[in-house]
Amino acid sequence: MEASAMMVHGQAVPFSAALRSLVNNPRHSDVRFVVGPERQEVFAHRCLLACRCNFFQRLLSTDLDSGVPSPVVLNTVPAEAFLAVLEFLYTNSVTLHRHSVLEVLTAAVEYGLEDLRELCLEFVVKVLDVELVCEALQVAVTFGLGPLQEQCIAFIEAHSQEALQTRGFLELSASALLALLRSDRLCVDEAELVRAVRGWARVGAAVLERPVAEVAAPVVGELRLELLAPAELSTLEEQNRREALIPVRTRERGEGGEALIHSAARGAPETGPATAQLPRVFGGERVGPEGLRSDRRPLAGGADRGGLEVPRPAERKGGPEHPVPPAAEGHPAPGAPLLSGFAFQVMQFHNHAGRILSLPG
Repeated sequence: MEASAMMVHGQAVPFSAALRSLVNNPRHSDVRFVVGPERQEVFAHRCLLACRCNFFQRLLSTDLDSGVPSPVVLNTVPAEAFLAVLEFLYTNSVTLHRHSVLEVLTAAVEYGLEDLRELCLEFVVKVLDVELVCEALQVAVTFGLGPLQEQCIAFIEAHSQEALQTRGFLELSASALLALLRSDRLCVDEAELVRAVRGWARVGAAVLERPVAEVAAPVVGELRLELLAPAELSTLEEQNRREALIPVRTRERGEGGEALIHSAARGAPETGPATAQLPRVFGGERVGPEGLRSDRRPLAGGADRGGLEVPRPAERKGGPEHPVPPAAEGHPAPGAPLLSGFAFQVMQFHNHAGRILSLPG
């Protein structure tokens, strides 16, 4: 028996084109928005927005109930991004551009448009480059977009030196920078990373009108000062005297009354023997005893592809399963340069990682 009723479809392209012609069209429009810092006027249709998006349904219902006439002011979304949102709501498709896709993504997340969010995420990954990646990382961290955050960090790991020189890096929030600094695969010398963080902190200090050390405090704990060469440590010590970056505090009084000052450097255990000598990083790569070069990431279990056997950063404390011979307290390795204060204490960490890291008071 043949069906007595069935749904049939006309051509989708003419239908979509007809609806697209209504985007920002004042004809038959019954709601007007003023959007972005440029305060651009945008026209729309209440019934279409309300049926397509719960955010606009609530917004426009409140507008009617309160008796407040148009325009509806949306200050935070740029006009170009808002028009892209309307295009998607009207046609279920959207034209995305590299220069504005992150703003459209932000609007999609804030308005609860999951399909538009996924379209934006796919596009971001396709156009990701050095100039865009730090901005994308910031959006990912802000809105908890885990897969995008992982892809951004992976991209920065492969293009570390270039990414650290971008404006987007200087504009990262502390939480976004923390996520980046925790990576073990950054292809950059640790000294360059310290310089980049100093530049980032200076920008934040100027914007927030706060001291550089105060701005840097949430992130400097992820700088691996123990990976710096003696000369780099001496330079950092001198720079820190002129412009404080590494915050210090008095930990305790040692024998003879001298103050023991230690920094917030990552991976510096306060007690316990070292599990292994830490690697030296040159140009983002580690040089092993056989001259083999491997990436910055310390692998668990000593599987270091020819490099030095080191634990993961979180495992840089000694234990009964990794005993090491005791080293003479307060003495550098034979032939090591004589360093003062901070630099000398970090050299001790290279030799037997049970020492604290120190800065001059």
